[in-house]
Amino acid sequence: MTVNKLMLTLDDAKKVVAGAEAEAKQNEWPVVIVIVDDGGHLLYLQRLDNTQFGSVNVAIEKARAAIAFRRPTQIWEENVAQGHLRYLNLPGTLPIEGGLPIIVNDEFVGAIGVSGVRSFQDAQIAQAGIDALILN
Repeated sequence: MTVNKLMLTLDDAKKVVAGAEAEAKQNEWPVVIVIVDDGGHLLYLQRLDNTQFGSVNVAIEKARAAIAFRRPTQIWEENVAQGHLRYLNLPGTLPIEGGLPIIVNDEFVGAIGVSGVRSFQDAQIAQAGIDALILN
């Protein structure tokens, strides 16, 4: 039996990062942009000029959480804000918006994590990156 699995390539990752970077630069937002594959392994990391180094690990963890649980990290941020503090102890999650799974043809192929500005702005940048891949 042959199984064809979609995979996020380095070229795909570069397209996502290019779209995200364009959104960040348009708004003059210094961020780190990370792409991981469907196993949460780092494919690409880009740190824009003047971005604090603390955002590197945050962006990686946002991306890993988004693919590990196959949902935006915004879900946990909202739950914690509503008082559901049990999500703070859920291994592998990060309750900060800015991590999004990358879905192609209904398959989870990876994720993007962005960190550096306010979390809703990180998510806006991440979505622009996904849109660059999906819409092109």
